[in-house]
Amino acid sequence: MKVIVEAMDLAKEYVQGGRPLRVLKGVNLAVEQGEFMAIMGPSGSGKSTLLNMIGALDRPTSGRVLIKGVDLSTLSDNDLAELRNREIGFIFQTFNLIPRMDALGNVELPLSIAGAPRGERRERARKLLETVGLSDRIDHKPSQLSGGEQQRVAIARALINDPSVMLCDEVTGNLDSRTGDEIMQLLRSLNRQQGKTFIIVTHDQAVAQSTDRLIQMLDGQIAGEKRLRWEQ
Repeated sequence: MKVIVEAMDLAKEYVQGGRPLRVLKGVNLAVEQGEFMAIMGPSGSGKSTLLNMIGALDRPTSGRVLIKGVDLSTLSDNDLAELRNREIGFIFQTFNLIPRMDALGNVELPLSIAGAPRGERRERARKLLETVGLSDRIDHKPSQLSGGEQQRVAIARALINDPSVMLCDEVTGNLDSRTGDEIMQLLRSLNRQQGKTFIIVTHDQAVAQSTDRLIQMLDGQIAGEKRLRWEQ
């Protein structure tokens, strides 16, 4: 399989109280196209920082991240933003929906920002809401939706630009276990049917065990790796 994401000797330091704090310490990771994998570790282990580096939301102190062979360290801020919009879909624990917009408006927002014609973006948003099982809720605002429904809207929005890589940060963290299972089943179906690559940061053992590959992080380093199943 083709490697789609690669982290090479990745390090990240922050200054805290006037002293350097090393959050990532020489992380090496290769992710193949179509993988469905989890990164797990205790709070402060560096897993979300690693996800931010892969997602081009932050720059490493040293080391490199490659997305489809493109070295992110060679890109300007504008080029990074363009790559992020084109290649990466983000799904967060807190949904990050716009309260005053209905589901359709939230899903089409990235295409609206990109200047896509109204008809085109509305049609694509409707199809994606149908894909995530919300065709009957397109005119509902976030406050009228359950947590699971809000996360489905967020998933549809993350898919609107047809990204290659989906980065998921504690996507079931605000959901009960049954709803969390349903969301994971939806992500798995998108992985299988559309070939999307999923990198899922979680502290939930059940979520991690439902993936194909588990990366364990501890103290800013990869402490272990486990293949859970081989199917793609």
